[in-house]
Amino acid sequence: MFKIFYEDLVIGQKETFGSYKVTREEVIDFASKYDPQPFHLDDEAAKKSVFGALCASGWHTSAMMMRMMVDHMKDKGIAGLGSPGLDGVEWKKPVFPGDILSVEGETTAKRDSASRPNIGLVKSTYTVRNQKGETVMIMRGNAMMAKRPK
Repeated sequence: MFKIFYEDLVIGQKETFGSYKVTREEVIDFASKYDPQPFHLDDEAAKKSVFGALCASGWHTSAMMMRMMVDHMKDKGIAGLGSPGLDGVEWKKPVFPGDILSVEGETTAKRDSASRPNIGLVKSTYTVRNQKGETVMIMRGNAMMAKRPK
């Protein structure tokens, strides 16, 4: 099942993946459920906002990134075991319907778990860009990964 384990990761290694087209319907649906601010729900209100047009919630952008990341992990057979949390999230630019998002992940640090010898802990930075190459979000996260079975 897994092909890439903790031992296979190299600090500084970068990988670009994903392609996610943002739709107006999804922006409004997500916002209506989780972040019902006018600039995520209504075109006229959004035009009068600092964003100038209907845009996705930052949390929606995070969810779209997560989908691309999980699909990538499944496709590559990465031995991910979940995350103990984030070190930070920055929403740099608004995400608009019609944008196509992709992700660049970089492994920034790794260490063996002190309490679980079969697990490694990995720090990564994920940069989400739109189709113009503009950075729209940066997330610094932590992950648990399985070590290669002996």
